[in-house]
Amino acid sequence: MSKLTTGALVLYKIRPARITEVSDKISLELEGGKAKRVRDKDVVLLHPGPISSLNQLTALEGDVRETWELLEEGSTEIGEFSELIYGEYTPATAWAAWQLIAEGIYFEGQPHAITARPADLVEAEIASREKKAAEAQAWSEFLKRLEQGSIIDEDRKALGEVEQLALNGRTQSRILQALGIQETPVNAHRLLVRTGYWKPNENPYPRRAGIDMSQPAHAVAPLPEESRRDLTGLTAYAIDDEDNQDPDDAISLDGERIWVHVADVASVVTPDSSIDREARARGANLYLPDRVVTMLPQVVTDQFGLGLQSRSPALSIGFILSEDGEPQDVEIALTWLKVQRISYAAADQRLHEKPFDELFAKSRIYRERRLAAGAASIQLPEVKLKVRDDVVEILPLPRLESREMVTDLMLMAGEAIARYCQERDIPIPYATQAPPDEPTIPEDLAGMYAYRRYFKPTQIKTQSEPHAGLGLSVYSRTTSPLRRYSDLLTHQQVRAHLSDQAPLDIHAVSERIAESEIGSMANRKTERLSNNHWRLIYLRDHPDWQGEAVVVARDGERATILIPELGMEAKLRIRGQVALNDTIRVKPREIDPPDLACYFRVL
Repeated sequence: MSKLTTGALVLYKIRPARITEVSDKISLELEGGKAKRVRDKDVVLLHPGPISSLNQLTALEGDVRETWELLEEGSTEIGEFSELIYGEYTPATAWAAWQLIAEGIYFEGQPHAITARPADLVEAEIASREKKAAEAQAWSEFLKRLEQGSIIDEDRKALGEVEQLALNGRTQSRILQALGIQETPVNAHRLLVRTGYWKPNENPYPRRAGIDMSQPAHAVAPLPEESRRDLTGLTAYAIDDEDNQDPDDAISLDGERIWVHVADVASVVTPDSSIDREARARGANLYLPDRVVTMLPQVVTDQFGLGLQSRSPALSIGFILSEDGEPQDVEIALTWLKVQRISYAAADQRLHEKPFDELFAKSRIYRERRLAAGAASIQLPEVKLKVRDDVVEILPLPRLESREMVTDLMLMAGEAIARYCQERDIPIPYATQAPPDEPTIPEDLAGMYAYRRYFKPTQIKTQSEPHAGLGLSVYSRTTSPLRRYSDLLTHQQVRAHLSDQAPLDIHAVSERIAESEIGSMANRKTERLSNNHWRLIYLRDHPDWQGEAVVVARDGERATILIPELGMEAKLRIRGQVALNDTIRVKPREIDPPDLACYFRVL
């Protein structure tokens, strides 16, 4: 090889360079006109030159395969190699020849020692590169289909990684990276809907929370033979919403004694049985607008739901309400009932009849006592969402006195059983709530909205403490064992006491509370997010919707509104003189279900 001289063509870090000066260092002209000073060992001579410009290096055509066969795994150098392929040795042919070597298919080595690669390696390399080229082409076409929002069946497997990101199963996605989309669950959700991988109404929140959406399917033991008090002579009423499928409580009146009857689920769901462990892990029923996922097998509801059979087994809590509104003379019994199911609306029409009139009067006394003790009376708009065949219905829940009556009767039962267990040292879950820092009595919607935000969350504990929101010094949730594990746990403890068996100790109860609360909290969050999702689907499917909203908070031009018709809270900008509790008319201007966002404008 010649020595390095001015005008020579050399390799510098695999790219061509022209020597412009040789001194203690080599001065180079690089592609793009850039200059560089390097040591002579940093470059490799391709052609002694002279070459006046790197622009002279252009693509050339040569018979590569014939040269490869001629070499037959022999060795040569860049000059001879260039002549074999291109018929001459010039800066342009030297650079073109070197590119063939660097390509690494037919040849390998350095400018001073170039060899032909073995045939088996050549064929393997060609096959590998063809495969990679085909994969790159397929990848490019796949991304193009995604951008166009039209996928084929073969694309669905690849989009699994995007679905995992949408469901919080991973944090990165090669597909979103390639499309230049920020890797977030919201963006993944948008892409899956836009491409048709998910249906437009897809609700990701149950799977995103990792909730088991299957229905429990454990075998259920028959009802044990045991002594029960026959209360079938009393008319017991299970008052619920018309479409309620799990009636777990009923009420009756026997003279002055109020009875609250609760489905005796604990008679077959015993502590640490397989059915109990699964219910504990789930924590509660999951109520979604389009389905209900129960914590217990459906057969339990069919057997123990009050009024679903001609005769229902129950755990009945009897007490007399004092003139001051306190449940006294509490007794708890295993019973047989005959239950009549009626709706809240029907019960509301019968509040002047016996026994509803007396029960209603007693519930008012009880409510007055709770309000005097600081109970919060927060009456924000409520609705019920239903989804059938992807069609969303939003039904306002009217304020019915019958509903308030039943609520107070259930609270009486919870207070009565809490006191009963407290007096007998039976460990149970107590529902507690610390008081707000600034107790008050809100009178309008804005005041109620603000006051609700001051409340601390309800906690389930083994220590009895007051529940400020209910105005009760002690309380345990006990009337929903078909759908809430803490209620079932209370029943299991009370049943053990009634049968003279040792109940679980306080530590075991505490462990069960902690485990079930994990599932319960996941369910509550999923229900809230799912309801918001379906509200937005409803608005998306009703593009002409507009309605009334009440301003419940304001900070400058930013306002929070409640939309009673939708049971929805939203934020928007309001200009002008609009006060708290004023009613305005609004209409959506942008709806984004994947981001759970809806932006309204004032009409």
